[in-house]
Amino acid sequence: MFDNFTKTRIKANGVYINLVHGGVGPPLLLLHGYPQTHVEWHKIASKLAEHYTVVAPDLRGYGDSEKPPAQEGDLSVYCKRTTAQDQVEVMETLGFESFHVVGHDRGARVGHRMALDHPERVRTFTSLDVVPSQAAFDHMDSQLSFAWFHWHLMRQPSPLPETLIGNSAKAYLDFLLERWTAIDGSITDEAYTEYLRCFNDPETIRATCLDYRGIELDLQHDEADRGRKLTCPVLLLWGSNMAKRPGWQTGANLDMLTVWRERAVDVRGKPLDCGHFLPEELPEETTAELLAFLSAH
Repeated sequence: MFDNFTKTRIKANGVYINLVHGGVGPPLLLLHGYPQTHVEWHKIASKLAEHYTVVAPDLRGYGDSEKPPAQEGDLSVYCKRTTAQDQVEVMETLGFESFHVVGHDRGARVGHRMALDHPERVRTFTSLDVVPSQAAFDHMDSQLSFAWFHWHLMRQPSPLPETLIGNSAKAYLDFLLERWTAIDGSITDEAYTEYLRCFNDPETIRATCLDYRGIELDLQHDEADRGRKLTCPVLLLWGSNMAKRPGWQTGANLDMLTVWRERAVDVRGKPLDCGHFLPEELPEETTAELLAFLSAH
């Protein structure tokens, strides 16, 4: 995986961030989601690197990036504002003052916050299979709560979720990957081995629970920015096959394009016939959509 990419660790915002980078052209930052690592981009990174300088990090708390401790009740260590700052400093260290951002799942939430806090940095923003956190919690219903059971579990006080997940880490990971995937065989054995290696680390479980608890502070930041729209062009792609994940992201009442158009001035997008993991389930289609959008900006 990631042939011809360079693997390195960069200290940014006080933590070491693991990443791979390679390619030529304008800078493109790829931010992965839960429960994965930068490996989720392995099917599309090389193609993107033919046109862009691709940077694919592990978010703080994930993969081989550092997993800093947090004092009881301190949500700032893993809130999206902090995680976005990590990646701004990573890109600055690599010599990029502004760049395109593609985020999936948690990475899209980091990218959204980055575009709000650092609008001069983000040339374009692509969100893969995510509605804004504020919209989801404003409209939380029984369908969305069922689909997002892991949010509600992982937000519980320590050490309950850490203990429950840690006692069955492989079973928990396998359940999430299976339920959120619509196209069988999409997650390769090589990628799965990496996901399991990283997820099976008790420190990853601790840190990712802190990431999800951070939503309390994230929503405070979102409330302060309510009504403020992103000015960069925004692309939305989402998985339309909901057979195994009814209620995912939108619940009974939300519409992906509508909620993002309430938060950005220039939004376009479309569904793809897959589950949650677009870059792995439909890599060719995802790559084509990304290249078409990025080349226009």
